[in-house]
Amino acid sequence: MKAFVEKVRIAGVRAAVPSRRHSFVEEPGIFTSEEARKLFATTGVYERRVAPAPLMASDMCVAAAEGLIRQLDWDPATIDVLIFVSQDADYVLPATACIMQRRLGLPTSCAAFDVPLGCSGYVYGLWMAGRLLGGSDARRALVLCGDNATRHLHPEDRATLPLFGDAGSATALEVDADAPPIPVVLGTDGAGAKHIFVKAGGKRDCLIPTGQPRSPEEEERLMLDSRLKLNGAEVFAFTLKAVPPLLRTTMEHAGVTMDELDHVVLHQANKFMLDHLRKRVQIPEDKFVVDMHHFGNTSSASIPLAICHQLSGPLAGRSSKLLMAGFGVGWSWGAMVADIGPIPAPAVEEIPGDFPVLEV
Repeated sequence: MKAFVEKVRIAGVRAAVPSRRHSFVEEPGIFTSEEARKLFATTGVYERRVAPAPLMASDMCVAAAEGLIRQLDWDPATIDVLIFVSQDADYVLPATACIMQRRLGLPTSCAAFDVPLGCSGYVYGLWMAGRLLGGSDARRALVLCGDNATRHLHPEDRATLPLFGDAGSATALEVDADAPPIPVVLGTDGAGAKHIFVKAGGKRDCLIPTGQPRSPEEEERLMLDSRLKLNGAEVFAFTLKAVPPLLRTTMEHAGVTMDELDHVVLHQANKFMLDHLRKRVQIPEDKFVVDMHHFGNTSSASIPLAICHQLSGPLAGRSSKLLMAGFGVGWSWGAMVADIGPIPAPAVEEIPGDFPVLEV
């Protein structure tokens, strides 16, 4: 699917991460020291941020949003749309976005809803917010993307533990008649659903107790199936098959060449995969953002987090043309070319341990 977001600009970006750090290089845990060093060389992840209980994805996103609203000097009453993109809702119901609306002091006329997407979610969220602004009387929107990926990991899963971290983000959009169009390309292939999968926890494989006691074997199965299962070989094959055409199609849709792009920011899956994509698409190294070292793979937050951590100076000083693309769980993918800046300097803030979490 190809689309455009018109007469809407990205007004600001901010990210938030827990203050707690963990490095398998420094504390190998279930790995030997040599294994940990090799994993770092392959994944590019030296350390990750791990959210302590009771901090949730929503709290990290709220921290980013509160900081961004202050930075932009926006009156919360002027924000008309709130989209929370996350695989980690606070509750089965209500939508977490409803609780966020209240916490952020947004008006009751605000449209607020959740989108349960992962790696592609940032692009989808920006597209939805942009189209809502373009097709209504709304003027401003917040897209909050974040995940508590570490909560899904089994403590002995050597494939996922060194890779994933926790983070939240906030991106502000507003109507601007002079903003250049933002071309978007989106796609889905549910045949890949089983390759990045948390099976138990929804209604089809429910963790809620039934009238009959569960056997120890069933309890053990549910415990294992409520953890993330990732088929690395299939993810790698999908990425190399789907993402290069996605990037080329998006540039063609945008009518731009690689020379005209200032930066390429992809979902930060892992360094090995990003290196292969860069070479496959022939992206110059000086335009290609890799931001795995300090945060790992933060799912839906990885693109805005990389922007805040790596591109704060350029975006604060001038307008830059960014190619952004998310891909993975679903399979789901999306890419866009957006002119961003000059905007208030994107920042990454650390959330203190006493941060007041969302309350119903």
